[in-house]
Amino acid sequence: MQGRNKSIAVANEERVVHGHAWWRKRGSDRLLPCEPVAIQRTRINAGGFDFDALASGPKSGELVLLLHGFPQSSSIWRGALATLGTAGYRAVAPDQRGYSLGARPEGVDEYRISALSDDVLDIAGALGAKRFHLIGHDWGGTVAWTVAGEHPDRVATLTAISTPHTAALRTALHSTSQRARMAYIPLLQLPKAAEMLFDAGGGALAEAALVVTGLPHSRARRDVASLRRSGPTGPLNWYRALGRDTTAHVKPVSVPTLHVWGTRDVAFGRQATELTARHVTGEYHLLELDGGSHWIPDEHWDDIEDVVVDHLRAHRAAGQSSST
Repeated sequence: MQGRNKSIAVANEERVVHGHAWWRKRGSDRLLPCEPVAIQRTRINAGGFDFDALASGPKSGELVLLLHGFPQSSSIWRGALATLGTAGYRAVAPDQRGYSLGARPEGVDEYRISALSDDVLDIAGALGAKRFHLIGHDWGGTVAWTVAGEHPDRVATLTAISTPHTAALRTALHSTSQRARMAYIPLLQLPKAAEMLFDAGGGALAEAALVVTGLPHSRARRDVASLRRSGPTGPLNWYRALGRDTTAHVKPVSVPTLHVWGTRDVAFGRQATELTARHVTGEYHLLELDGGSHWIPDEHWDDIEDVVVDHLRAHRAAGQSSST
C-alpha cells in the first residue's frame, strides 16, 4: 500500500474538497480520500463454522463478499478491500472452508461445491445481508458463479475474475489446449502425495510451480507459507470433491455480470472465456487485460478497480445491512 500511495502524488491530481484531502486518478472522474481505509481482521460465525476474514468500509455500506482461490487466502484482496471500503462498501474477504482454522470439516464430501456455496450464503446472512455483491477469483470464481446462478435473488452483481462459467469450461475441456491447462488437477487430487508437494524442499517446489504460472516469487512464498502453516488438506479437498455434485454449478446466470480475464492466464484459455457469454442471460461485460496473468487480484487490481466499482454502483444491493 505504501508504494501505491506514493504513486498517487505523481500519477494523480490532488485537491482539497470540504476541508479534506482527496485524489483523482488520471483518466477517472472519481475522487477518493488520500488516506486509505483501515482493513480489519475479524471472525464470522456462520453455518456452524468460524471464518477468519478481512473487512473494510462502513458497516452500513452495501456488502461485497470477495472469494479467493487456490492456494491463496483473503490476503489477495487487500488492494480491493482498500478500494471498495474507500468507495463506501462494506467489503469482506473470508478465508474459505478448509482455509480458516475454524472451518475445516473432515471428509472430501464436505468440500463439494454445494457446501462451499452454502458457506457464502451463510456468511452473508451472518452479516445481515439479504442481497450482496459477489466477487470471486479462481476457485472463488467457481463458487461465485454457482451462487449467482442458483440464488439470483440474493446476488446484486457478480464479478468473476479469471474464472469462466463452469458449463463453458466443461465445453472447452473437449479441446486439447484447455485439457493441457488443467493437467495438474489429477496430481492435486492424489491422497497424501499432493500434501507432500507443499512439504518438498520446505515449500520450495510449490513456490516454483506457482512462479511458473506468473505469480511473483514473493507472493508465491507468502501463499505457500500460509498454506503450510494451516495445512493443505482442506484446500486440496476442493479438487478431490470435483464431480461429486451432479447438478451444481451449471445454471445460467441472470444477475449483472462482469467477467475479467487476462490474455496470459495459464489456467483458463480464450475459448472457455468467450463461451461464458452463452451462459449469462442478464447484462454481461467481458474485460480483457492484454498481458494479464491468472493472478489478477494480486497483480492487476489497479487496472480494473474503476471498472469494478462502476459495475457495483450501477446495480445497488437494496435491503441489506452489515453487522460485522
